[in-house]
Amino acid sequence: MRHPLALAIAILAFAGVARAAPVDETARTAAAVKAVDQHWLNAELDGDTAYLETLLLPAYRSVGADGVVHPRQAILAHAAQNRGSDRKRREVEAWIKAHPSAQSVLLQGDTAILSFYDPKLGPDRGVRSADIFVHVGGRWHALYSQHARPGGN
Repeated sequence: MRHPLALAIAILAFAGVARAAPVDETARTAAAVKAVDQHWLNAELDGDTAYLETLLLPAYRSVGADGVVHPRQAILAHAAQNRGSDRKRREVEAWIKAHPSAQSVLLQGDTAILSFYDPKLGPDRGVRSADIFVHVGGRWHALYSQHARPGGN
């Protein structure tokens, strides 16, 4: 599964995006990467495995703070468990309330790194999570995620 910390960080980071004007998720911009990540989060929390199957590359893997790898299939299975329930969304929203987060995007060609960090520590000392995306076939796809221990330091 995508690490619960990453889910919580993403909800907080994008709380205002859902109300903003739609962003073209295929654009090679920081805004598009953030929108794709928000769509990803919502897909996991809502059990939208169809979207996740198109987003996550076959080799996708998520490495938790404990060093354990969660492959694409585990993410899909975990998301499917959320279908029809808002329990996970409530858990994530509670975590977010207790752990404010900010984000930064680094774009280089067809690669983007989206980092979530503790705003008190900044993007160079408080990184909690990072997602790596590649732009393939006209859209962003997730390739890799890495998560730090809660607290980001």
